[in-house]
Amino acid sequence: MTDSAYLAAICLAWGLYGLFHSWLAGSQTKHLLIQRWPALKASYRLLYNLQAAILTLPPLALTWLYPGKPLWHWPAWIAWAAFLVALAGFLWSMRWYDGMDFLGLRQLHRHDAPDDYRETLILSPLHRCVRHPWYSLGLLYLWTRDLNAGWLAAAITITVYLAIGSQLEERKLVEVFGDAYRRYRARVPGLIPRPWRCLSQHEIDALSRIDQAEPPHSPAP
Repeated sequence: MTDSAYLAAICLAWGLYGLFHSWLAGSQTKHLLIQRWPALKASYRLLYNLQAAILTLPPLALTWLYPGKPLWHWPAWIAWAAFLVALAGFLWSMRWYDGMDFLGLRQLHRHDAPDDYRETLILSPLHRCVRHPWYSLGLLYLWTRDLNAGWLAAAITITVYLAIGSQLEERKLVEVFGDAYRRYRARVPGLIPRPWRCLSQHEIDALSRIDQAEPPHSPAP
């Protein structure tokens, strides 16, 4: 395989992964699959997370095995600092999530929940400054590694996917949280935080009141 063909295969592999991931995350897809197989309702989130983890392996292996030399080296202290910031930010933000619910384990015991089960809009401190902090932290880590041409191709593809995929994800979030999320989206940047656009506690409280005033909304997949 030529070098350009290998790089194209890396981009294609990550692109197909992103497309399939977004397709399964869609509300319409979930509805159609559960209509066809009702038993999936309780396990959908868990199975979704499992396939997301497993299906990263082929594009990850393809990228990892690319034989090219690094195009540039970051100073070790920058790479390690970025890694520690990304890891600390992820672990810190997890304090505002229900880990069992996020993984899909709690839903296994909630299969009889009514369709109007109510989710609440939860904004961690990181969400005050950027709408998708995990994506932002992931991009920080990704772009501060030593990149050869293969990893550069993967990084570009993943970045494009996250930019597009986050917009698709927000359509679902608007369906779930309504006006509260619309106002949040208009106020806070998506992937690149800007300190002057961070939410104040007063604004957080106002969004919470708007969310509580919304009619019950179905849980996200």
